[in-house]
Amino acid sequence: MGGESLPGGSIRPRALTIAGSDSGGGAGIQADLKTFSALGVFGMTAITAVTVQNTKGVAGYEELSPQTVADQIRAVAGDIGVDAAKTGMLASSPIVEAVAEAVAETRIPNLVVDPVFVSKHGHALLADDAVEAIRTGLLPLATIVTPNLPEASGLAGFRVESRADMERAARAILALGPRAVLVKGGHLADDERADDLFADAERMEWIRGERIDTVNTHGTGCVLSSAIAAHLARGQKLIRAVRLGKVFVTEAIRHALPVGQGIGPVDPLWSLPAP
Repeated sequence: MGGESLPGGSIRPRALTIAGSDSGGGAGIQADLKTFSALGVFGMTAITAVTVQNTKGVAGYEELSPQTVADQIRAVAGDIGVDAAKTGMLASSPIVEAVAEAVAETRIPNLVVDPVFVSKHGHALLADDAVEAIRTGLLPLATIVTPNLPEASGLAGFRVESRADMERAARAILALGPRAVLVKGGHLADDERADDLFADAERMEWIRGERIDTVNTHGTGCVLSSAIAAHLARGQKLIRAVRLGKVFVTEAIRHALPVGQGIGPVDPLWSLPAP
């Protein structure tokens, strides 16, 4: 941004992540903050839960109180300001409701909702009753929602397993109130590509992506959604932010880090010089 003054008097775009902490550093707020920094955005956090995890899985987590989560949002929005925000792990229905209330109250623009249901290892990170809270309370506030196929199934109310299903799901999710939806195709079986489907009121467009052969994909969804939020904070139009986010996460997967004994993390710092 060249240090120029931005709306609100800031000299750098400001993005907020509302998500859980990953002790392994590969996903959650840790991945989001790395992504924000790599893209030249000042990152802030509203922590929803503290997880106990590493590359082998999630051993457990402890939620923060809904009031504390909401107060974090109000604290940074009322002082520093927020040009874009993203949600990740929200854990429970009361937290979802508190986040929705705080986001609406503070009039945060450019909300990216990553509806995190389970970890990369299959561990549940969202209570069953919280899905409905996301559908009815949070999606109407969203600029864009970025579900993978299982999450799209939960939001749309039917199994999403093919490209045709993705198109049906996109329409069903749009009917819930977000401005746009990006149904991620990484879980498509027997597909040589990793294309995602973008849809809004005016268009339905496939965002093409390379499928990279690696087991180290921890944090993929977090990095994509935070990259989209970062580009929105930088003033990009929505479809451009999505395309740039897709390019960014593809390179993060290409440069994934084989650390630990399980599923290693993608690298949001791929563009920085190697040490």
